[in-house]
Amino acid sequence: MKYKKKAKSDFTHIDPVCGMEVSYNTAPAMITHENKTYYFCADACRQTFEVNPELYIHKFNKTQ
Repeated sequence: MKYKKKAKSDFTHIDPVCGMEVSYNTAPAMITHENKTYYFCADACRQTFEVNPELYIHKFNKTQ
């Protein structure tokens, strides 16, 4: 999973749907798919991901 360390205890992840950086501490939505947790900037992105997770996982992995 791609993440950046912004502060001592604040790691950010990339929302696989829209590409926005989100903190796992404050992410408004998250989901675990195939034993991997994904964080989202909004519940709408999480819902979009749930419709076709493989599309977004593939897109997400290509950008890393």
